[in-house]
Amino acid sequence: MITAGGIGTRLLPFSKEIPKEMFPIITCDDNNSLQLKPLVQAIFEQLYNTGVRSFYIVVGRGKRAIEDHFSPDTIFLEYLNKKGKLPNSLLDFYEKIRSSNLVFLNQLEPLGFGDAVQLGRPLINGNLIVQAGDTFILSDDNKYLSRLVTLHQKYRASATVLLQDVSDPRQYGVVDGDYIEEGVLRMTSAIEKPERPKTNHAIMPVYIFSGDIFNALSETGRGVDGELQLTDAIQKLITARKRVIGVNLMSDELRLDLGTLESMVEALKTSLSYVDAKRKALIPKIAEETPVIQAVARRT
Repeated sequence: MITAGGIGTRLLPFSKEIPKEMFPIITCDDNNSLQLKPLVQAIFEQLYNTGVRSFYIVVGRGKRAIEDHFSPDTIFLEYLNKKGKLPNSLLDFYEKIRSSNLVFLNQLEPLGFGDAVQLGRPLINGNLIVQAGDTFILSDDNKYLSRLVTLHQKYRASATVLLQDVSDPRQYGVVDGDYIEEGVLRMTSAIEKPERPKTNHAIMPVYIFSGDIFNALSETGRGVDGELQLTDAIQKLITARKRVIGVNLMSDELRLDLGTLESMVEALKTSLSYVDAKRKALIPKIAEETPVIQAVARRT
């Protein structure tokens, strides 16, 4: 499940008609050519490349651009082909869409992350990966996702949560607990946006849940900002003595957050640096001659 139903108030007026999940990050294709890719597409392709084939994308008011982007346009392809400007990356993206099961879920009001996840209850059985559509993790070979899945299965968890230690966690869900192995925390509490955090263990919006999460959500009342908070439902699981674990991001794994103007600018810079480093590692001579920043300048 990719949640993309929020309004994006911190990015207004730009986000009034353009969903923040459609804001770009910089990537490169298999030929190390630069690409400007919508964030939600990058998330979809990352999940696809780890083996996911069934997707539930939560959208809301003003999110038609996301549905259009995930709808293959054969007329547009024919036009580009006639002009000799049909990129392989677009063909590859459309092939991924055609070989997947995509369901769009309409969140009528932006009532919180938990409310978005609850929309999947009538449709989803078994384990569920949930990722916010405004956050992307740069991780070699998508290892962080594989690590989450492996540990979720190893500990037979009801919930597995991605964590990162941050200097000021007051704007995040914050967890406490005991380490059961290096980088893995058995959680004993989870609080959404605490004024006085007990730890620096901040929840990053990537999760794996068993079906237990839907019962927990149905028993959870409105929390911070009057919304149904996913963090509060995770605390319900902890209180019910379900196994809930947190998995730390590795030091070489980078988080891109497009939720604010400042973080959006930083995400572009970080993705630019990441791509530049990858190109230099793969093709050092070419990368030295045309680093990403120079390449972008030439194209503009």
